Amino acid sequence: MLSESQASFAQRQRVAHLATADAGGQPHVVPICFVLLDGDFYFAIDRKPKRTTRLKRLRNIEENPAVALVIDRYDEDWSRLGWLMLQGVASLVESGPRHDAAVAALAEKYVQYRDMVLDDRPIVRIVPERASSWGDLDEER
Repeated sequence: MLSESQASFAQRQRVAHLATADAGGQPHVVPICFVLLDGDFYFAIDRKPKRTTRLKRLRNIEENPAVALVIDRYDEDWSRLGWLMLQGVASLVESGPRHDAAVAALAEKYVQYRDMVLDDRPIVRIVPERASSWGDLDEER
């Protein structure tokens, strides 16, 4: 689905913005930490303090699994700007080999996850159906 340049860009970035919408189409956007694994994107519902355990992003995914993910790089040198937008379908992965692989990949990428127990937490999987990008996706110079 992703070009080599798009996949490489995504793997180097640390934060993405997840857009979900409820059944009525009301949008909701939050930053996430993510990994790209075997062509799909994953993020954890971790143990950072939150106001509720019924997160809006999860309620939206249950009502409407169509999501968008924007991964971007800003630079004061505007010739270095770049972004990747993915549109796809999100689902919860509660356990199993895919869950375990995503947890391991998240812990490898983000040191903060190494001390968090994620084995019993849901992981969200995004299967991209469409990708578009713009700007400089090359390696950091």
